[in-house]
Amino acid sequence: MSAGVHRPRNVGWARAAAFLYGDWGTSKAYVIGFAFMAAQFSSFPIILAVCAFTGLVGYNYIIVCKHFPDGGGVYSAARDQSRVLAVLGSLLLLADFIVTAALSGWDAMIYLGVPEGYVKYATLGLIVLIGFINYFGPKHSGSLAVSLAVPMVLVVVVIILLSLPHLTFDHLNHSAKLLTKTNWVAFVGVILALSGVEAIANLTGVLKLDEGSNAEQPIVAKTARRAILPVAIEVVLGTALLGWAMLSLPPSQTAAIEEHHEKILSYLGEQYGTMFWNTHVGNWFGWTGEHFGISLGWLIGIIVGLLLLSAVNTAVGAMIGLIYMLARDGEMPKSFTRLNNNGVPWAPLLIAVGLPFILTIFTENLDSLADMYAIGVVGAIAVNLGSCWYNKNLGLLWYERAIMGFTFLVLFAIEITIAKTKPAALFFAVTVVGIGFALRAYSMKRAGLQTITLKRELAEAVSPEKWDSLRININAEQSILVAARGITPVLRFALEEAQLRKGPLYVLYVKELSVALPARIESTERPRWQEDRQAAEIMYGMLELGRESSVQVIPLYSISDNPAMSILDLSAMLGIDILILGATHRQTLTSLLKGNIVTEVAKNLPENIQLVIHG
Repeated sequence: MSAGVHRPRNVGWARAAAFLYGDWGTSKAYVIGFAFMAAQFSSFPIILAVCAFTGLVGYNYIIVCKHFPDGGGVYSAARDQSRVLAVLGSLLLLADFIVTAALSGWDAMIYLGVPEGYVKYATLGLIVLIGFINYFGPKHSGSLAVSLAVPMVLVVVVIILLSLPHLTFDHLNHSAKLLTKTNWVAFVGVILALSGVEAIANLTGVLKLDEGSNAEQPIVAKTARRAILPVAIEVVLGTALLGWAMLSLPPSQTAAIEEHHEKILSYLGEQYGTMFWNTHVGNWFGWTGEHFGISLGWLIGIIVGLLLLSAVNTAVGAMIGLIYMLARDGEMPKSFTRLNNNGVPWAPLLIAVGLPFILTIFTENLDSLADMYAIGVVGAIAVNLGSCWYNKNLGLLWYERAIMGFTFLVLFAIEITIAKTKPAALFFAVTVVGIGFALRAYSMKRAGLQTITLKRELAEAVSPEKWDSLRININAEQSILVAARGITPVLRFALEEAQLRKGPLYVLYVKELSVALPARIESTERPRWQEDRQAAEIMYGMLELGRESSVQVIPLYSISDNPAMSILDLSAMLGIDILILGATHRQTLTSLLKGNIVTEVAKNLPENIQLVIHG
């Protein structure tokens, strides 16, 4: 028996919302500044249009998450239509992640106060540091994401409250013609932060199930809606009000706003903080925040900068997972699936660090990164929504399909406009997609695969999934499961126990995969222990010893990003009576960074299963 990649459903709506806010929430840090650079005091309609469209995309992804409970990212959604289309969408998303890592790191350095001449070098160092951290595998960063999102929300609320007495439409340049070519190009140029919804769609495979659903028929519609809706509301209202606050500053500050457009939130906090203290407290206390050596703008810079640093780490981790998934599904070279000692694939890690690093080297400023950003994310979302809209088997309601179709058409128009007006973005996207498809062709040639055309009836008849329901599922009484990580005395003890109790012995080898997978792996080739050298040594030896001892040995092989949860799930699914684990010999630091599997299993093991820890 072989078990596929197991993804524990342990992400609640709050953690998922925090991940989404890491992308959407930070958009305020540069979107309204870029809008001002595009249209200055005529930019308010553009900001409102961006907010409305962001909310519309969020609504569409609530629908996507409802219909794809095992991962609704662009790869999963488009794969039902075409593998080539799925790879195209994935490569466009990869292009987005590359720019996201570089852009977020660059802007983080600006918000953290790094001198202008050293911003590029600081960003390069940051990318390398993030890569070093990811060498040990992605950590469970949900709590960190929440802790960084809460201060950011407070920053938005504080700036809005300070600006409320000063909000005015007096400085806006009103135009009788809103639907003009100039406004459309400006609108396209400000569409920057949308990729967060792809992250949420990819997370549906690990979201906690809705009440009343189960693993066989998973439903995450309520969880996904609770994650997306509050973030979308905050981003739409917050961005609109902050844009209004920026445009309520007097026109005499135009040069200053342009100078600080890359860290506009710090500038707004400084300006309105000074206005507030001078108006209400200045005559009494006679000070502003700067008299303490810490200005409001500086504090905002620290908070926004830290959230942007988190966005860099999220983008690097997402790239690793995306490339690994494509390799596991046969779309990238098989060598990309080779893991280091911490369960992280070597090649995807180097690619996820190297590409943003190279892009940063050839970048002159934040504006040039922003020019390349949108083409990848808009293209990926367009492929996702277009595939869902065209999928007649998805079960969309008529109005859901109509809204999704309209959104797809707008996204397609945006993508064409970006390709026409931003040649650097088009060149970057074509380069990433071209190299990606070249690697795909190489990997398929090395694997001896050839594309053929079959009728739908014949393809369905030979599909491996058609026969999954007829596979043998052994479930015996008085059975024992031993989780092995090497050839250790715990295997002999488990064999002796199985011989004594005259029951089957399940030998489980869990290959730890420290990668945040962006979707369920759809490879028709199931992972086999015979192809894993260390697992094969254990399994062949135990099968031979089992024959000698008249013990039925059943090999189990699993690739998992959470070994403890895999052990627990298999124990419950197989209905075993005794679970045997070897005592851990990890050093203190390793246990702190990676966790203790024995402790986690003991804490969550059902009461009807006995746990034996062999030292």
